[in-house]
Amino acid sequence: MTDAQYIVQAPADDRIDLGEEQSVVGWSVRLAVGEAELREAVDAVGTCPAHVREYLGIR
Repeated sequence: MTDAQYIVQAPADDRIDLGEEQSVVGWSVRLAVGEAELREAVDAVGTCPAHVREYLGIR
């Protein structure tokens, strides 16, 4: 096995996919929020990262 098999991809920049655990974890880390807060923000404003950042008060 090569090391390349263990590379974790960064979350896509164009939307937040709450159906993919890796995306939820990645965006939670990236935005420094918990999963519940991330889900609340996406429920409120949709999957656009810019809208979620604005909702959360993140620049």
